[in-house]
Amino acid sequence: MSKPAAETLSVIVEREIPFPPEKIWRALTQPHLIEEWLMKNDFKPVVDHRFNLRADWGAVDCRVLAVEPTKTLSYTWGAYGLESVVTWTLTPTSTGTHLRMEQSGFRPDQQQAYQGAKGGWPRFLDALEEVLERID
Repeated sequence: MSKPAAETLSVIVEREIPFPPEKIWRALTQPHLIEEWLMKNDFKPVVDHRFNLRADWGAVDCRVLAVEPTKTLSYTWGAYGLESVVTWTLTPTSTGTHLRMEQSGFRPDQQQAYQGAKGGWPRFLDALEEVLERID
């Protein structure tokens, strides 16, 4: 009998953002905008496209898993032994968009990466909101 995989952990950040999904989608998928709130990158919103996110501390290897324009974006996020998946979900609301970011796949022994993500994503989303306020 194979032993069941250990429970993995997820980081979830949800925001109500006073902009339409189309505008947020641009900030999530256009490389020059991604660079402003996340990291330097060679992203393309194309399934199976492999891309890197680059920062001072290193790089993240990613592959696009799902693209549903203005609704869902999902990609792998691999760095320092971490194999995780980041999924963005955009839901229109009466005042804008409910944005949900989930990074799943942290193993219990990856506390450092997990805590880093828990602290990092709210800051990334703050920066994303600043970009949205600036662009037309």
